[in-house]
Amino acid sequence: MSDTHSMVAHQFDDALQQKEASTVGMWVFLVTEIMFFGGLLLAYFIYRTSYPHEFLIASHELNVTIGTINTCVLLTSSLTMALAVHAAQMGNRKGQVILLVVTMILGATFLVVKGFEYAEKFEHHLVPGSSFHFHSEATLQNPGAPEIFFSLYFALTGLHAFHMIIGLGLMTWLLVKAKRGRFSPQYYNPVEVGGLYWHFVDIVWIFLFPLLYLIDRSMLV
Repeated sequence: MSDTHSMVAHQFDDALQQKEASTVGMWVFLVTEIMFFGGLLLAYFIYRTSYPHEFLIASHELNVTIGTINTCVLLTSSLTMALAVHAAQMGNRKGQVILLVVTMILGATFLVVKGFEYAEKFEHHLVPGSSFHFHSEATLQNPGAPEIFFSLYFALTGLHAFHMIIGLGLMTWLLVKAKRGRFSPQYYNPVEVGGLYWHFVDIVWIFLFPLLYLIDRSMLV
């Protein structure tokens, strides 16, 4: 069994104080991340209100099937991450390792699928820039609006993917510690805090998926 006292950093009086400080620290960090994503989402809502028809048409270029698959992948990864935290609380070392590995595989799967979706956008010239071409531009009142839509799409999903990569790095660190038996029922806070970050990234996608892929589809006649 791990020596709980040896896990306490020198600046803390005891393990409880360290646990509370790290948990509060993660929540503060997540609040700043919410504000970060919130700015981009606000820009999305402003432009969507300004160009509702153009955003409606542009959103139909997104692959709902791929988006749905990735949503299922991330929801499953949230479950495996929660189970990994539970395994750490129960002192189940083997369970921790297996569930962290599965979580990482699911996270990597999300990024691979997203890579295929990005490749599809490059192939269809839907990446903002000099080569951007939207097939319905001539029929739109504001032909530049679809490029704004895809700029926001890549900004939001790209930033989310970057957070996923950071999450995989965090999972790798936790996996190494779990294999060494560093976590126990007396000391599992790093897994719990890592889980908070992973769930945050998953929740962000739960907002992005309907906003980018679904919200306008029922409106197109």
